[in-house]
Amino acid sequence: MVTAVSHAPPAQPVAKTTATAPKKAAPSKPAAAAHADTVELSKTAQAALAALQEASETPAQTAKEASSGDVQAQHLLAQENAHKK
Repeated sequence: MVTAVSHAPPAQPVAKTTATAPKKAAPSKPAAAAHADTVELSKTAQAALAALQEASETPAQTAKEASSGDVQAQHLLAQENAHKK
């Protein structure tokens, strides 16, 4: 009596996608750049980044922001003027 024996591992199930993305004709960027990762900063990190940007801006930029009504820039200019006296 002869029986068939298979030593092949069982096939892995493939996840089905429910939606397909429309394909573009010709990407203008390389394929590696097409799949850019996104980063979401925490509120603490966002505040630290904002503080760094405020600290690194030029005095001309601070004056421009203060003249357009930016309260933080107005406060900074007032502090700078107080230290000059």
